[in-house]
Amino acid sequence: MTNRKIEYWVIPPAVDGEFAAAMENVLDTYAKRYDPRVPVLCMDEQAVHLLKETRVPVAATKGHARRIDYEYERAGTAAIFLFAEPLAGWREVAVRERRTKVDWAVEMARLLEGRYATFAKVIVVCDNLNTHTAGAFYEAFEPERARALVRRIGFCYTPKHGSWLNVAENELSSMTRQCVTGRRFGDIETLRPPGRAM
Repeated sequence: MTNRKIEYWVIPPAVDGEFAAAMENVLDTYAKRYDPRVPVLCMDEQAVHLLKETRVPVAATKGHARRIDYEYERAGTAAIFLFAEPLAGWREVAVRERRTKVDWAVEMARLLEGRYATFAKVIVVCDNLNTHTAGAFYEAFEPERARALVRRIGFCYTPKHGSWLNVAENELSSMTRQCVTGRRFGDIETLRPPGRAM
């Protein structure tokens, strides 16, 4: 019997004008010369299962790796938001209890009114998830604040089946493989970066 490994990929449709148009828009955005007055911010997020240990792990020794029991207790979920400005060499992670429209708008507002407060326009590369919309700001904030924030965003959506074009998705994938996979986080505070309380 042959043992074949399966690799999962999102394979774009063979002929799809909408896919091509959105892809080229993202690629054109990345190809622009760095303009510090109009930053290109990439963002992505993912859910993480919180798992508590049911027994105290045994510390590693010279002869054995750290040992944990295979049993665990489910403790809910959390959402990791990763923001990256590739041409500036900047990235940041935020952890929230959920990843709703309001959670996304609050994280975006935090950056727009903080790091990017002096910028008239910020290009935001993101997938076309139903939470990544201008309307999310109106669900989170009063109309005047929502409109002020939305006016400053230039949305650049990756195509459906093409979220891999987002630099933040690639960074989030690397961070997950290096820092999250194979570890158990029993609560959101342990998962959250140091110094970042909600």
